[in-house]
Amino acid sequence: MTHAESHPVTYPMFRESPLDPPAELGRWREEDPVRPMVFADGHIGWLAVSHAAVRAVLADPRFSTRVELLHPPVGQRLSQVTRRVMPGFFIRLDPPEHTRFRKLLTGQFTVRRMKQLEPRIEKITGDRLDAMESGGAPADLVKDFALPIPSLVICELLGVPYSDHERFQRDSSALLNLESSPERVRDALDGLAAYLGDLVLRKHDDPGDDLISGLIAAGGLTVEEITGASLLLLIAGHETTANMLALGTYTLLRHPDQLAALRDNPALIDTTVEELLRFLSIVHLGPVRAAVEDLELEGHPIKAGQNVALSLAAANRDPARYDAPDTLDITRDALGHVSFGHGIHQCLGQQLARIEMRIAYPALFRRFPALQLAVPADEIPLRSKMAIYGVHQLPVTW
Repeated sequence: MTHAESHPVTYPMFRESPLDPPAELGRWREEDPVRPMVFADGHIGWLAVSHAAVRAVLADPRFSTRVELLHPPVGQRLSQVTRRVMPGFFIRLDPPEHTRFRKLLTGQFTVRRMKQLEPRIEKITGDRLDAMESGGAPADLVKDFALPIPSLVICELLGVPYSDHERFQRDSSALLNLESSPERVRDALDGLAAYLGDLVLRKHDDPGDDLISGLIAAGGLTVEEITGASLLLLIAGHETTANMLALGTYTLLRHPDQLAALRDNPALIDTTVEELLRFLSIVHLGPVRAAVEDLELEGHPIKAGQNVALSLAAANRDPARYDAPDTLDITRDALGHVSFGHGIHQCLGQQLARIEMRIAYPALFRRFPALQLAVPADEIPLRSKMAIYGVHQLPVTW
């Protein structure tokens, strides 16, 4: 037994630098990329921190994402939320149930359909920039730009009235807050489910040209299943991209040489988006998978029932996969990163997120070429206690 195997670790959350993952992850990756870990409820499972090990787990059908098999890596949030997941919350399903949902939803997220959204995303982005400019500096980039753009887009795509955005953003935040009480999590989940369930029923009687109406018309899903799928898409569709837009802007402002390179060569936007996705890895907690049979991972025996927590941030900073991985380089070919996952549960809306970022970042820096932080960088409040990393506010001026 190695020293690492005899001393199970806990999932690290403390960051010495706001843009870098916890330092322990890099040390552990060099020593042994798979090691025993104590989960928050006392379960002894494993932690995988290398690019190869993380991709291997995500692609292996012997690992399950079913809620009843999972243990929380930090706090009790996982058990609070996912034990009560409704039908249709397809990221917590294995094949063949997952396959049924994925097939129906993939048709709603085709590259062609996402490309058709580009003019509308450009209009939404322009409107938000107009509002920022007219409001004057300083502004909170999160509230005024990063959050409204993906929220408006996912609302229009799903057919959810944006007028209700404050409600679902508040409840989504509660679900993703690692320090939310069980009562607050339950209230938020129940509130969102009731709201979306009522919307699905109304669209049965009065369908529109939107994703929820499309799922109803396609048949094969119950009202509860459509409600659960819509809940997942609504939360994921605005939380992740909003935090990428805000944290990505913060990152570029902290790396003026990279921002200057993008300004000098706007054609670099595609590689910039991929590099920011790799470098930041905003899903900084989990995911978690459960072994459904005995197997071996990187030479370690994993027993059936044991959970493996995966660090996407550590995988994306693996020097075995990327040269100088701790350096932000917007000219890098960062494809192959695991920020959107890997395997059958790879993010369904990844092309939409990419399009939003490819449009929003250049538009922001064109409109405000002198954009800068309005407060010292170390005063920016970080989302360290949230399942999705980012900044709570980003005061900027120009």
